[in-house]
Amino acid sequence: MMTASELADKLRIQFPGLVSSPSEFRGEITVQIGESSQIAAVCEFAKKSLQFDYLVDLSSVDNYGEDPRWMLVYELYGMGHHCHLRLKTNLCEEVGELPTVSHVWRTANWHEREIYDMMGIRFSGHPDLRRILMWEGYPYYPLRKDFPLAGKPTDLPEVAFTQPAPLDGGPFVTMSGGKDTMAREPRVRLPEVETPALGTALKS
Repeated sequence: MMTASELADKLRIQFPGLVSSPSEFRGEITVQIGESSQIAAVCEFAKKSLQFDYLVDLSSVDNYGEDPRWMLVYELYGMGHHCHLRLKTNLCEEVGELPTVSHVWRTANWHEREIYDMMGIRFSGHPDLRRILMWEGYPYYPLRKDFPLAGKPTDLPEVAFTQPAPLDGGPFVTMSGGKDTMAREPRVRLPEVETPALGTALKS
């Protein structure tokens, strides 16, 4: 039985100059795909020749302020050999599109739709690339880092509307330190308003 690292080496040999040498962190193996336009070909080989028959997850990372801005992360698993392999590929904001892998693993269909819906990254060749959580016509991509955590108002006549949530006014931040988890919980930080002591409140 081959290890995940050995399978990753086979992937690298099949795609010289495109797939990086495997790196290991906490027992997990990752390879970097140099050209996002080739991700579908790499995934097809990983499934058909290396028996990675299960796409566990497909996620995206917004490295806002950096170039390339996007990173796509494919989590693969083989039911027969019980190995896990992570593929990463970068995508420039100007491109904003890479090939679908929904023809390789059917489960990629919804993963890619969610990434499109939340990040605005498009997948060429996808059979039904439309929003999956937000409504069609929604003008924003809520998981981009330049989207405010407090939300944005939306008013689309006869379609839908939203109001900023959970509170208007921001900034919505996580407090470092703090006496407990509740004090560190992300929330809109508004000026503190003095409230009467518990004893005073009970007497009134």
